[in-house]
Amino acid sequence: MESIFKEVAFIAYHFHWDRDAVLEMSHRERHTWVKEISSINDRINDSR
Repeated sequence: MESIFKEVAFIAYHFHWDRDAVLEMSHRERHTWVKEISSINDRINDSR
């Protein structure tokens, strides 16, 4: 259960999406977004 809170917080923080919209996603979709956000952050950090 704790991981869903981390996923929702991570996605909502980075994309400013509504909590309920993120909660409506399947775990698989949330996980895909978490990986994509992490990839974006990695690219940004590598370019510094």
